[in-house]
Formats: sequence, structure tokens, C-alpha cells
Amino acid sequence: MNPTARRLALILALATGVAFAQDAARLGLPATAPTATDEQTLARIELGRRLFFEPQLAEDGVMACATCHIPEHAFTVNAGTVAFGRGGQALRRNSPTLLNIDLATSFFHDGRAGTLEEQVWFPLLSQSEMWNPSAESVVGRLRYRREYADMFRRAFGDEGVSRKTLAAAIAAYERTLVAGGSRFDRWFYGKEEAALTTEEQAGFTVFNWSGCNACHVVDAASATFSDNRFRNTGIEWARARGELGSKKTESDLGRFEITGRPEDRHAFRTPSLRNVALTAPYMHDGSLPTLRDVVEWYDRGGSADPGKDPLVRPLRLSEAQKRQLEAFLKSLTSETAAVLAREARPRPQ
Repeated sequence: MNPTARRLALILALATGVAFAQDAARLGLPATAPTATDEQTLARIELGRRLFFEPQLAEDGVMACATCHIPEHAFTVNAGTVAFGRGGQALRRNSPTLLNIDLATSFFHDGRAGTLEEQVWFPLLSQSEMWNPSAESVVGRLRYRREYADMFRRAFGDEGVSRKTLAAAIAAYERTLVAGGSRFDRWFYGKEEAALTTEEQAGFTVFNWSGCNACHVVDAASATFSDNRFRNTGIEWARARGELGSKKTESDLGRFEITGRPEDRHAFRTPSLRNVALTAPYMHDGSLPTLRDVVEWYDRGGSADPGKDPLVRPLRLSEAQKRQLEAFLKSLTSETAAVLAREARPRPQ
């Protein structure tokens, strides 16, 4: 088996839960549409992986999808509070992780895209990110590169390079970024009693009775750790008053920018907690640097924002309970995340 075929076999194993070094990459995850194993599907995944790292998708030939979704950073950016766009300018929000992205029901912090394929084109056409004047300008640059013309033909037949096939290829790769089978999954769903420490098990109890599970959902058969809804946690109110570092001068209206509904003002999509220990900093603007900061934020009931979600209320945890909750959150890390990072980057042909 050649190197490319081996890599594709591993990617597909991770996406479909085929047994490999870890017992079950999908343990604890909800069922999704099965990934086909035919040659054309594999060709689409490999093409999408190549495109994910392709700086020529940007008008200036500098940025790629992987610029803001770094594999070694759990497919987000850990180095700063927010992502950086065209010319190194700071954007408003941080980069959501792409691990288990297929479990989301909408995309971006404000849910402006309904599918992964639709999501692909937002950064490509954004003047603050990849700076392309049109979809055709992106497609045209790839159409005249022999290696891409050949890869698109293998993946999509006569349709070749188009707006639709480019988005379909990147989305096909992103759907393989499956990272379940955490120690929590092995304990809760796999019934491995020794998979969690006593402190971590106590943390799961705190997680449930404190109400964290109201937004970060855990079911009997699987756990998304997100309700995929939009909530105002009070962060923007606190930032506007300088309570979390520098005072924010321009408010981010969140979901309101998409719907125009007053109840969506400052509301952002509930992120999954899977692999959360790998995805610092936290909240839509990276304003909470550590997991302990997040625990402290919710323990005190967030800010005094009168419009915040009623589920955000003081928890009044003891110091021991805070440590237990943080330990539990760290148990949600999947070993598969490191495998996906290691296998992500294209290798010399």
C-alpha cells in the first residue's frame, strides 16, 4: 500500500470507527451518516485535505484553512485570543475547533451557515480573511494547476473544479476529524470502571447537579456536550465594562446579526466540550484563558448582564468541587485528536 493510500485508510478508520490502536474512535459520539469507502469518496477526502492547507485559496497566496484551524492546536488557534486574518489583522472572534464538527447543526459562533459546504465559502470570500473578490477567482486559480485538475477529476469526474466541488471536498475532509473514545467515554459508555479517577467521577457528578448538562448535553447512548443552541452568557456585557482585561469598545452582537431578534443579542452557539482541554482560550472572543477561568466564570453566575440566559446563575461550588469539575473536563480529551493532527499535513509527493 502506498503512503497516500495508508493515510487515507487511517483517516477513514478514524471517521468510521474502524478499530485501530485505540479501541473505538467513535465511542460516545452520536451516529452520523456513514462515510463511504469507495475510491471516489477517498479521493474527495484526500483532495479536501490538500485544499485545507492550500494558501492559494487566498487572494494573496498567504492564508489557508489551516492558518486558523491548526491541526496541532486541536484544529483551532491556541496562541492568541482571536484568529488573525488578511495582513495579520485581528478578527473579532476566535476559531472554533473542527474536531467532531459534523455533530454541529450550524456553523460559526453565530450559526450563519447551515452546512459545512456553505461554511467553506464564508472565509474564502471575506474581505477580512482570504480576500477573494469572487468564487470564480478561487476556482480559476485551481483550474489551471495540473495536479488539482487531476485530483478534482478523480474525485468528481467530469464536473471537475467548481464552487460546488471545492466546498464538497473540504467538507468531506472536515467530516473525518472525528475524536471520541475519551477516557470519559470509556468509563461512561464503555463501562471501564478504572478509566476515570475518583476525582474525575466526582467532577461528572458536579457537572450534572450544577446544571452544566442543561446546555452541554449528555445522553444515555452518546454525548454531543452541546445543545447547539445560542445563549448569552454575559461575556459581552463584562467586556464592555473592562471586567475581563481591556475594555471592549465595539460590542459583538452575536446571533442577533443573523436573525435581528432582540432575544439573540450577544448570543453565541454552545460549543461542544469534547477535547475542551486542548482548545484554549475560551468563549467566542477568547476572553477566558484557562479551564479554571471558565469554571470560575460560571461559578459566580457570569456577569450582571440583565439579558443573559437564565441558565447562567451562581453555582457556589467549593474549591474541591471546582477542582473535580476541571478534572472531569480534562477527561473529555480523545487520544484520536493527536493522531488526526499528526496525519493531517500533506507530505512531499
